[in-house]
Amino acid sequence: MTTKGLVFYVLCGFSVAVLSVFFLAEPSREASPFNSFRVSINERVWPKLVFSWRVVLATVIGFLGSACGTVGGVGGGGIFVPMLTLIVGFDTKSAAALSKCMIMGASVASVWYNIRVPHPTKEVPIIDYDLALLFQPMLMLGITIGVAMSVVFPFWLITVLIIILFLGTSSRAFFKGIEMWKEETILKKEMSRQQETSVNSCGDSTINTDYVPLMPREEKSTTQIMLFNLKWKSVLVLCIVWVFFLLLQIFKNYVAVCSIWFWILYSLQLPIALAVFGYEAVKLYKESKRRISTGNTEFICEASIDWTPISIGFCALCGIVGGTIGGLLGSGGGFILGPLLLEIGVIPQVASATATFVMMFSSSLSVVEFYLLHRFPIPYALYLMSVSFLAGFWGQFLVRKIITLLGRASLIVFILAGVIFVSAITMGVVGIGRSIVMIHNHEFMGFLGFCSGQ
Repeated sequence: MTTKGLVFYVLCGFSVAVLSVFFLAEPSREASPFNSFRVSINERVWPKLVFSWRVVLATVIGFLGSACGTVGGVGGGGIFVPMLTLIVGFDTKSAAALSKCMIMGASVASVWYNIRVPHPTKEVPIIDYDLALLFQPMLMLGITIGVAMSVVFPFWLITVLIIILFLGTSSRAFFKGIEMWKEETILKKEMSRQQETSVNSCGDSTINTDYVPLMPREEKSTTQIMLFNLKWKSVLVLCIVWVFFLLLQIFKNYVAVCSIWFWILYSLQLPIALAVFGYEAVKLYKESKRRISTGNTEFICEASIDWTPISIGFCALCGIVGGTIGGLLGSGGGFILGPLLLEIGVIPQVASATATFVMMFSSSLSVVEFYLLHRFPIPYALYLMSVSFLAGFWGQFLVRKIITLLGRASLIVFILAGVIFVSAITMGVVGIGRSIVMIHNHEFMGFLGFCSGQ
């Protein structure tokens, strides 16, 4: 599946799904959209944290999901939410909040690990801060949109949209992994041939100056690598954006829904996001244009694309879509960001490190907000965050060792595709089951009011 094919598939699928709402909705029931299902999923259900087979099974699934999710750069929210609802027994809203806690724990561990390792091929930080500054504000803006859409959209429609998107992105990631696997095979054969031909008749080996080692030539200590991988100016900008969004979310919770102040605070998120995104986009565009005019073919950042207005607009759209999916699912938005970074030419190690770095900000924002709203039990949150933290660190450690041993960075892409596909299955099973219950009970299947649904 090509990129254009994926976009066409998603647009067609989404259009058909949204238009079908108008045929399934019952006009006679529009006056009373709140049904027993909507009320039941809003009831808070917090099981106690006691040793049981449910907790053990959730721990195992959470550990594996966090380990694979952080390696792929997608978080794993599509696995955590069904696990917390079906196995542990939490209500949907609490499960989404706890899912954010798990994603934050795994992301923090992943970032901590990644800043301690060097870039696999260059003398640059393993986290691409230009791409982080470009995507993070749009991702956080999209999360706000996704939360609003979760109030308006019927549950069955959210399920259908998630299945369409996840099946498409997982398929594209899988084929991308196959392409990378073939390229790695060709490269390994070429390197083997060069090593064989580099031995002279006396048995002495000559040095191939064209070979670029995977590891840096100069050995550095862990502290030196950490200081080199951290760009404090970029981190400070991301933290400022994080604080602004957090303050707006907090203040918004203390005003009446759909009041004038509510919409003022809601709309203030747009200029903040556009300001940071616009600054970084203009910077990339000007630098790209300058290099092209001087004949410099080197790319500005890790993305191997020309930063034209079309490509910048496409990245902005994908950032918003990724955040929207995160707001609908209770994930960090990595289900779009991870595959997108690979699609624009970022190598898997850097794509994983950058995606988890961005998700750390988006997920922690939601965790703080949910904590202030008392949306999750503290004991469960601390326990699941600890499990995810350990899984995120050891998942990165083990996969990096395997990649170094096999010389196959494409393994990260296959893990990413697998996590998204499993998320499509789990979210689909849960969503279809609940949708069947809604149909059986003749419940309202159309769009709900934003203000009345808060």
